Amino acid sequence: MIIGKVIGSVVSTRKNENLVGSKFMIVEPVEGDAKKIIAVDNIGAGIGEYVLVALGSAARIGCGKETSPIDAAIVGIIDDGANYIK
Repeated sequence: MIIGKVIGSVVSTRKNENLVGSKFMIVEPVEGDAKKIIAVDNIGAGIGEYVLVALGSAARIGCGKETSPIDAAIVGIIDDGANYIK
């Protein structure tokens, strides 16, 4: 799991049928030189918020879409973590 900041959203009108109804957000990890990632968001994170992102199979399980082609999912919005966020 990583901490990231939501910096934008992605709109996709044509996608895998298991992703219909999913919201996609662009997340920039706060540590290291990791690249931006696209994460499924089914908890309602907004641009500018810091979030917890699950990766790999944990992402599919975390958002209840075990049969979907999901590699990253926002699983929490950080309310307090100022000591850890740049």
